[in-house]
This record gives sequence, structure tokens and C-alpha cells, in this order.
Amino acid sequence: MRALVIGASGFVGRHLVAHLREIGDEVVAIDRASGGPDICDAYAITAHVHAARADVVYQLAGQSDVGRSWTDVIGTYRANVEGLVNVLAAARAADVQRVVAVLSADVYGRVAESELPLNEDTPFRPISPYAASKAAADLVCLQAFLGYGLHVIRARPFTHIGPGQGPGFVASAIASRVAAAERDGGDTVAVGTLTTRRDFTDVRDVVRAYRLLAEHGAPGEAYNICSGTEVSVQFVADTLTGLARRPLRLEQDPALSRPADVPILRGDPARIHELTGWKAEIPIISTLTDLLDDWRERINRY
Repeated sequence: MRALVIGASGFVGRHLVAHLREIGDEVVAIDRASGGPDICDAYAITAHVHAARADVVYQLAGQSDVGRSWTDVIGTYRANVEGLVNVLAAARAADVQRVVAVLSADVYGRVAESELPLNEDTPFRPISPYAASKAAADLVCLQAFLGYGLHVIRARPFTHIGPGQGPGFVASAIASRVAAAERDGGDTVAVGTLTTRRDFTDVRDVVRAYRLLAEHGAPGEAYNICSGTEVSVQFVADTLTGLARRPLRLEQDPALSRPADVPILRGDPARIHELTGWKAEIPIISTLTDLLDDWRERINRY
């Protein structure tokens, strides 16, 4: 299969490109950070999609930082909605067979525990501007299928973590502070809200799911990508400090808490599992160990 990965140099994009090449797919990788087009430039995106001659397009590009979305609402909507519209239009024009659009489980928003686990029919109740932009993008994909017949698959990943993730995401942020404390001889690690519970999945499991959806996903359908279990941020922080090479204690910093946050998210992966057999395989302890080791390497480069 010949694949075009848009957003290839990002956290997930790098893992996806590596996985596709490992299984023998031919990959064309583009990313703005590596000199590729801005997805908000419709002409440039159309030219790149035509030139790629891909069987499948993976659309990963966009603004993925929930915290940043509160201060850059317009930029978030432009990247996540207008950018996606441009990619889908380019795919239609180039007669691409399939598009895997990476959306987000943040669209489900604030839910009662009685509603868990969340399936793909759970109503959208976005809280952050990021989540609202992804809800709009999800509907853009559905319209492209219903209105134009574009074979677009809607992937809704829950929180995914792993080596290579930037410091703007909770597990990676804590891991970076643990690694810095080890290097600098510190004895505290700053944290925000610890009671939040999330369905964490290793990014390496997530990209396997994307490839399976590219081959087997039903056009127009939505698929949760998740483990089906949730753990608290407290557990993540305790695990990472427990892996530290020196005694560390957590220190709460209110400035690290978001203006509004979803207390709990746990998904139901039954749909993708029944279709492809996919399930999350990498234990969270292994993921957090790899994430901390990765941050140790990064911290020591500076």
C-alpha cells in the first residue's frame, strides 16, 4: 500500500511512518516543520496530494495542544477544520481510495460515570476549543462521505502517550520534570490536577490501529482507539516518580491546571476490535518507562 502521511514529523506521525515502513508500505511523508505545505494552503496541499499518488492518506496535521487552544482559538479552528477541509478536497480531486482522518475522543467531553465506557454513538459535548474543533472536523468527515462519497474513516483516539511526545501533554510533562530533577539534583516534581482519569494507550498501539483502519475500516464510520481502562493522573505521576533514580515528591502547582477539564474519559474499543482484532497490547508501566527513558536522553542533550 502506498501511503501519504500528512503531519509526518509530529509525535504520532513519526511512529506511524516507522510502523508503515516496518510492515512494507511505501510512504510519502510531508510536514510543515520539514519544509512541507501548510494544510491551510489549499493549492499547495492539493499539489502534494496529487504528486503523492497514494492509495491512502493519513491526515494527522493540525493543532493538538488542548491548553494552547484556549489562547489560540482561531488558529486551532483554522488548523483542525479548514486544514482538514483542504486535505479532504485534495483527496477527492486526486481520486485517493481512502483517507484516515485522525480526530479525537475529546469530542465526548464531560460525561457521567454511568455513561462509561464511551462508544462511538456517545453525543458530542466538547469543553475546550480544541475539542470543539475536533467535533467540527468529525462532522466535516461525515459530510464528505455522505455528500461526496469520499472513503474517509474517522479515527477517534483517546489519550495516547509514548516516547517522543512533547512536553505539552500531561504524562510527558511529568516525565520531563522527573528527568530534569534527576539531572539537576532536584527533589520535587510540579504537577497540576491529579484526580483526572484518562484512558491511556501507547502511541505504538495507536498507529497499528490506524493502519488496520486504512485497510479494513468502513467508509464514513467512526472508531474509538483506546484501551478500555482508565487510570488517574495521580497513578501516572506516582509511577514516574517511582521510576526515578533519586527520591522525588510531587508538588501541586495550580498554574499547571487547565481552565476547564474533563474529569474522566474511558472508551469502548469493541468496534475496532470486532472489525480487525486490534487491542491495546503495551502495558502502561512499559509505556511510562520508555517515556521516561526517552526524556532522560533528550534532557541530557542540552
